[in-house]
Amino acid sequence: MSATTIPGSERFSSRPIDPEVLIESLEGTLPVHTVTQKQIDDLDPLTYEVIRHRLWSVTNEMGETLKRMSGSPIVTDANDFDFAICDEVGQEVQVGLYNCMLAGAIDLAIYWTLQNRVKNPGINKGDMFLANDPWVGGGLHQNDVIVFQPIFHEGQLFGWTSAICHEPDLGGVGLGSFSPSATDVFSEALPTPPIKVVRDFEVQEDVADAWVRRSRVPQLVSLDLRAKVGANTVGRKRLLEVIEHYGADTVKAVMKRMMNDAEGRLRGKLKSLPDGTWSTSGYQDQSHEGDRGVHKIKLKMTKLDDHLTFDFTGTDEQAGVINCTYAGLRGGAMLAIMPMLADDIPWSAGGLMRCFDLIAEEGSIVNATYPAAVSRAPIGPAWALGQLVAECLSQMMDRTVEFRDRVQAACCGTHDTAVMAGLDQRGEVPVPFLNIVMDVVAAGYGARPKVDGMDTGGVFCIPMGRLPDVEMTEYLYPLMTLWRREEPDTGGPGRQRGGLSGSAAFIPYGTEVPVGLVVASAGKGVSQNGGLAGGYPGNTAVGIVARNTGVKEGFAQREVPFSLDALRGEHELQPCYGETLIAPGDLLYMHWQSGGGYGDPLLRDPHLVAHDLAEGKVTLEGAAQSYGVLINDGDVDLAATDARRTELRAERKARSIAPANGSGKSHAPGTGKRIDDNLVAIESGGIHVVACAHCGHELGDPRTDETLNVAFFEGPSALAGPHVTAHPENYVDAEVVFRQLSCPNCYTAIYSGVVPSTHTDNVLDLDRYVSF
Repeated sequence: MSATTIPGSERFSSRPIDPEVLIESLEGTLPVHTVTQKQIDDLDPLTYEVIRHRLWSVTNEMGETLKRMSGSPIVTDANDFDFAICDEVGQEVQVGLYNCMLAGAIDLAIYWTLQNRVKNPGINKGDMFLANDPWVGGGLHQNDVIVFQPIFHEGQLFGWTSAICHEPDLGGVGLGSFSPSATDVFSEALPTPPIKVVRDFEVQEDVADAWVRRSRVPQLVSLDLRAKVGANTVGRKRLLEVIEHYGADTVKAVMKRMMNDAEGRLRGKLKSLPDGTWSTSGYQDQSHEGDRGVHKIKLKMTKLDDHLTFDFTGTDEQAGVINCTYAGLRGGAMLAIMPMLADDIPWSAGGLMRCFDLIAEEGSIVNATYPAAVSRAPIGPAWALGQLVAECLSQMMDRTVEFRDRVQAACCGTHDTAVMAGLDQRGEVPVPFLNIVMDVVAAGYGARPKVDGMDTGGVFCIPMGRLPDVEMTEYLYPLMTLWRREEPDTGGPGRQRGGLSGSAAFIPYGTEVPVGLVVASAGKGVSQNGGLAGGYPGNTAVGIVARNTGVKEGFAQREVPFSLDALRGEHELQPCYGETLIAPGDLLYMHWQSGGGYGDPLLRDPHLVAHDLAEGKVTLEGAAQSYGVLINDGDVDLAATDARRTELRAERKARSIAPANGSGKSHAPGTGKRIDDNLVAIESGGIHVVACAHCGHELGDPRTDETLNVAFFEGPSALAGPHVTAHPENYVDAEVVFRQLSCPNCYTAIYSGVVPSTHTDNVLDLDRYVSF
């Protein structure tokens, strides 16, 4: 669907709003509890800390209630949910340590409700609202369902609580509400703006029935609805207890101070970081089933004093299912900001979000207009733009000593979605089942300047994420997991290695009818898990359906396969977006993405490579090819390694195009201000020039150059290493290449990426390096 907006749909959209303006608009219609700045300033520190921790305890108890009541592994195992306490206008005072992307959307639904539901049907004590409209807010796509309630004290609106989680299925054409062929929202789950699901503390059964009726798994959706109602009920009771104990004015003053403190602490950090502008681009390979295009997300981040601006102007138009609304745009930004800049700040998201602005053209991938298809929003464009935000933040922080330990290459690229659904025939009465494969949560984290990325450590946006238990998956669904393991050589090569990814294989077991399969992913032709400072991207994702494998017949001979090579039959490579069936004799294989590397892999300590070999993290071939390390009987052959690395640098030189410009000047190695692992800024004649940190060769002078003068190489993507196994032509028509930029003197890698050949090298822009 193009960016054409259906008339009237603009009403169903939400943006941040000035709290004072919103309160003024409610005068005469809804009494609101507020406090003065003096009451906030007069709080004594002890009272503030005690109540702050009580509010944190309330949110924790809400989360535990939701987990205990839900029957969905998405919640109980993978922790893909969140909750919040908000002030009277919806600003988020405290959010949970679960899916932090959702923190970018919760308040939007409350803003919209206050603007559109006060008069009819009204906002009253004992109400709860349900919504899954990503244009309104609350969640990032329709499967993110929020239940939120107003909290009244002595007749005044005091605050709100909310609980939100991903639902396994809410109808639509595709299984799990993912329709790979969708070109508009009408093929997906129905977006529902806030409706009153609880009235006078009673669930409205007509609304609840209408809600769960749309799902292929109504029992789970119904249970999750009650779980979210239960979490909010606990939140209301506990919050009122705190109010009764300490007084409404004191508690409200603490809530306001929490947001102010979070804002002040983040602004303090930003002031200590260098001002400047950083740019980058990322790609979605394919937008829907049958598409062979590459779709660009472009970001320019500007940091000035204590404020950030994220400008996505130039991003491609909305297409297929790879779109997100403004809620997804803000959620993607929070994906990076909260763990990278606010990891030691209480997550009062309402305060944190005051520290940045978002600019995005309406009708683009990252700010889609209705009726765009948005089912892929959180784990497609929102996740991808969050990785770009993280990349720019890392480049900014890499210049400092204080914040360098927060620098991190891209984590796991994207979430590799697979939905399996069919008929469970293990009981006396066959019943439908639907499983969203969450094993891919065991993804690799990006490398940091001083440490390797965590292997199969999780996903960036869910700090408390967990890997589902294999036995529980097999108990719930007629599926058998043949293997789930870490895969060697998958982490992005670098001076610090990216975290490894994993693979898993599933067969139908307990059903004799075909199982439906929907796949939705990216990063199969173009890498989404890029490295930093010359570090290589992690592995590309692969999905395969193996037909007529003979696995069950092998069981009778006590043979269990542990690799694709051990299987009979044909292997069908799965596209980024598609649907198929898995027969009882077939197998689904998924190999998801790892973390990117940091720094040139030829600078990695050879003994760390030997340790990785002993741990099964790399193979002998990977050690030699990616790191230039030769190992005999477990020990590093230092002489052979030095010779191999010299040979690899000579290969870089031979295949690269030398820069046409350049002064040829040389500076003393190790001098100047750090830019990253490979670059320094050296003062020369009152300005800063850029030089190689390793050999001192001058790479750019702003008086004569607009870009870095570096050696340029472009070749087949497979040259990035054995972990880049994909053939891009299987997925997209665009030419995809391994591009490497190196110092033209010592041939240390400055940038390494798997990108479309049309990719603009933002890393070459000299302006980004000389602003101090």
